[in-house]
Amino acid sequence: MLTYHQTPVTEVHDELFVGASVRLFMKREDLNHPFVSGNKWWKLKYNLAEAEQHGKTTLLTFGGSFSNHIYATAAAAHELKLNSIGIIRGEERLPLNPVLQFAQQHGMRLYYVSREAYRKKADDSFIQSLREKFGDFYLIPEGGSNDLAVKGVEEFAGSIPGNFDYLCCPVGTGGTLAGLVKGLKGQKTILGISALKDGTFLHDEVVRLGATYTNWRVLIDYHFGGYAKSTKELEKFMDEFTQRHNIPLEFIYSGKMIFGIYDLVRRGFFPKDSVVLAIHTGGIHPATVV
Repeated sequence: MLTYHQTPVTEVHDELFVGASVRLFMKREDLNHPFVSGNKWWKLKYNLAEAEQHGKTTLLTFGGSFSNHIYATAAAAHELKLNSIGIIRGEERLPLNPVLQFAQQHGMRLYYVSREAYRKKADDSFIQSLREKFGDFYLIPEGGSNDLAVKGVEEFAGSIPGNFDYLCCPVGTGGTLAGLVKGLKGQKTILGISALKDGTFLHDEVVRLGATYTNWRVLIDYHFGGYAKSTKELEKFMDEFTQRHNIPLEFIYSGKMIFGIYDLVRRGFFPKDSVVLAIHTGGIHPATVV
């Protein structure tokens, strides 16, 4: 089992919230593990247990060159003394960026495939070709999002203190949002903020992963150009937020979520006296800090 550190719920004080009669809290899951942080810990928990149960000694997963999931899987495998293979979307670019450099230094074998081939990552024939190349492995999908990941996040959701009206989280592959929806069992209002451009498909993906309640939605206007993309506006916002509140953000997920929450407050989206809880899903490490 991976080590886990209990995490606090911290209030974010800001004049904007006072004026809108809204309170914002953050569940600091970025502090639950130094490398397998945030939602990655919960998404990997039962996948790692399943691999162990079946005697698998190698993990294989998928991700882009800035993937927090690739980073976390490499760290988890290293901690548990497992082998790991990362199927990376796109061509190799040297020198490696800090995420891939970290993964490689922690024992992950990186294998690059074209974007066209990467789109077939769920096809049986493609997976079989990987087994022929690498031998036996335990397969974890892109972003770690499968039924076992949803189970882990659902467990986490059940531990969240319930004194809030809105729960916010970033969305990449949909597994975390699906787990939160299932774990809260139709209670509260849950907002997923897409880190992807053209994220309308995420609604169907979250439903596919088991979110049968209707108290949630995906917001798609805060992607800042798409996955792992940023702008000067977002970077300035994150820098100011971190300086003011001593809570680090990263540009892939948490920065976009918090920017979105601030914008929603300015627009009067939340009724007066609302309490908003944001889940900090981690990804804060030297490799991804802007």
